[in-house]
Amino acid sequence: MQRRQALALGAVAGILPTIGASAVAATPASTSGTKVPVRTRPIVIRDVEIGAGRTKTIVSLIEMTPDAVLSRARLLGSMGEVDVVEYRIDFLDRALDPQVVAATMRPVADAIKGKPLVVTFRTKAEGGQKAIAPAQYAAVYQAILQTGAGDLFDIEAALLSDPAVAALRTSVQAAGRKVILSHHDFAVTPSVELMVGLLRQQQALGADICKLAVMPHDTGDLLRLLEATWIMRRDHGDRPLVTMAMGGIGAVSRLAGEAFGSALSFGALGDPSAPGQVKVAQLRDTLAIVHDAIAG
Repeated sequence: MQRRQALALGAVAGILPTIGASAVAATPASTSGTKVPVRTRPIVIRDVEIGAGRTKTIVSLIEMTPDAVLSRARLLGSMGEVDVVEYRIDFLDRALDPQVVAATMRPVADAIKGKPLVVTFRTKAEGGQKAIAPAQYAAVYQAILQTGAGDLFDIEAALLSDPAVAALRTSVQAAGRKVILSHHDFAVTPSVELMVGLLRQQQALGADICKLAVMPHDTGDLLRLLEATWIMRRDHGDRPLVTMAMGGIGAVSRLAGEAFGSALSFGALGDPSAPGQVKVAQLRDTLAIVHDAIAG
């Protein structure tokens, strides 16, 4: 994981000169208000508007067998507090077999009853369940794409240097689906400058949604993540962002994302898919309270 983090940060250093030194300028936050700038272009997926209004809830399918995944998908499809469903492919026992994975897609998409479906294979290097070579990673996603199921595809930005993964991103968007480019650091919280740089890199690489998850060790780390989110939204971002600080300290970032510019918040139903997730019913209620307060 440390090698992947170094590669990602090196990539940021390489791309920053091409997108402007202002990408890493940690300028003070404006005091004129906390509303997200209206220049953000929301994404509408199956009547769910991501990037405008209340931060939307998302819950992950993390079961290990197709039958268990389908059972949980039916439950999520019936829950009004769940806006978006994420299918964590890497939790499947046979996640490395493209055809086995592809066969699960249409039943899952039908079971969630029209909710937007995010497809994610989180690699071991970024906190997922399984190690996978980039070519195999792309093959699994390409097989899923061919089924016509899945609305958004989470692709780890650090893998885009591989030609097969770069071609995957192009294929997903050519098929009319959306790409989430993501970066996860389960060890530390980088500097504000580097976090803004990572998000700007994702935007420059063609992400429809930019995602960043980091691990805080104290409140200062949490505040840096929130500051980076707001700077990105205020000064650079023209598309939805999803950011979070993990663990208990980071819970504030999951609950108050709308104030800083985060469009989705992961909630738990049973076992969480990442540290610090709040139960989805409580999360939805809190997000609504925050939204009403911001709206005045």
